[in-house]
Amino acid sequence: MRFFEDIEIGARREFGSFTFTPEDIKRFAAQFDPQRFHLDEEEGRKSLFGGLAASGWHVASVCMKLLVADGKRLAAEAAARGEQVAVWGPSPGFRELRWIRPVLAGDTISFTNQVETKRTSEKRPEWGILQARNIGVNQRNEVVFSFLATAFVPRRNPGS
Repeated sequence: MRFFEDIEIGARREFGSFTFTPEDIKRFAAQFDPQRFHLDEEEGRKSLFGGLAASGWHVASVCMKLLVADGKRLAAEAAARGEQVAVWGPSPGFRELRWIRPVLAGDTISFTNQVETKRTSEKRPEWGILQARNIGVNQRNEVVFSFLATAFVPRRNPGS
């Protein structure tokens, strides 16, 4: 993970993809979002979705899992090169969550992250505040999911 000073506005990274199988969709839905169009193929076909649809919360959870895994991978690579690894703080939240198109059984969603804004924290000068857009795109190159995330990022030189 990088320090605040090392991150550029517009920086983009691909951080993984996931194929939503009928079994995964039903398992997640049964536990967290038990609506008929997430649990049964026929009910999905009869719905506005036109097929068994993944819960938007499932798509968001997969996005988060892949984002964290990629961050751990990048941190391990930096540590292996002998670089100092920045330990990011928590997220104060997100905005603009959009489920733009349904994610149907068999769809593969690829996720990217692009830095939109950054600023230093007024109350905590040792931290920067970063906003990045996370986007999911299906195999037809259609955007299906998006949200604007905010994160606290440590500054390498808080006094400068």
